Amino acid sequence: MTQAIRKPGFLFAALATALALVVVLLGAYTRLTHAGLGCPDWPGCYGFIHVPSSEAQLAHAEMHFPEAPVEAQKGWNEMIHRYFAGSLGLLILGLAVHALARRGRDGQPLKLPLLLLGVVIAQAAFGMWTVTLKLWPQVVTAHLLGGFTTLALLFLLSLRLSGRFAPVALPRRLRVLAGTALVLAIGQIALGGWVSSNYAAVACIDLPTCHGEWWPQMDFANGFHLAQHIGPNYLGGQLDSDARTAIHVTHRLGALCVTLVLLALAWQLRRNGLGGLAGLLLLVLAAQIGLGVSNVLLHLPLPVAVAHNGGGALLLLTLVLVNYRVRAAAAEARASSPQAGACPVAYPSQG
Repeated sequence: MTQAIRKPGFLFAALATALALVVVLLGAYTRLTHAGLGCPDWPGCYGFIHVPSSEAQLAHAEMHFPEAPVEAQKGWNEMIHRYFAGSLGLLILGLAVHALARRGRDGQPLKLPLLLLGVVIAQAAFGMWTVTLKLWPQVVTAHLLGGFTTLALLFLLSLRLSGRFAPVALPRRLRVLAGTALVLAIGQIALGGWVSSNYAAVACIDLPTCHGEWWPQMDFANGFHLAQHIGPNYLGGQLDSDARTAIHVTHRLGALCVTLVLLALAWQLRRNGLGGLAGLLLLVLAAQIGLGVSNVLLHLPLPVAVAHNGGGALLLLTLVLVNYRVRAAAAEARASSPQAGACPVAYPSQG
């Protein structure tokens, strides 16, 4: 398209994207303040829609949940996260209804809003299991990935509805590199979730070594044992030091690999006339690296740790933007000039 034609529902989708980012940050804050079990039941809190505070409510909580004394601050951290997540779910439901009402009209995505509705329903289930399975790392990590997935899909929907970006001829290798970078970044986010859910963020407190060694003693078998027992309370983690060190070092190595690929992607973007995107990618990458280093050297201060989660989200959104830009541009360049370029073009999904 040569002219931006904003489609109905764009502002709705953009609002949902912003709210999804807030929910991701609130989820990180909840985990990092050890408030994941601040309410031992779901969807309420000790049987109420808010944290119990009156004498009668506290007595009810003590009677029905004797193993989980009320900690008001942790309870509110958890409930505020749930309130925002519930509001996001309603927004996504509205987007799906809007898409169904406009189905068949030119440029109206349908499969993407319906996919989002399915993802957010699954997210609600993972949120429940996070509590009922007592922070089982597999579920906590899946819940984190679901949150990032929701955010990325909402951003993609916003881009689809924005009606932006003029056609530009781009080589196929750039699209492949952008797709590879996105996949690697998702893998790194999953590793970050595994670090967080197993409380391995401070397993190494020095850089670039760990415990003063380049390759410290590590237990990869237990660190990445994906069939941990269901039942124990995983608040604070159950793994020993060697297993947590293995997780932490793997996350560092993943960060190094992702950084190298993103630097190559930024270089290729700049060479192909997308210097603005390259600059944005480098800016977000530099900020994320700085936050990760600060987490280690400053021993995981809460504001920096939350910001590191936010940086991961922004890096993911930047890569979604890059992939959308290079694929949409290539597709439209092909459509507007059938004779230009002999390489096959990947068209953006119409879902």
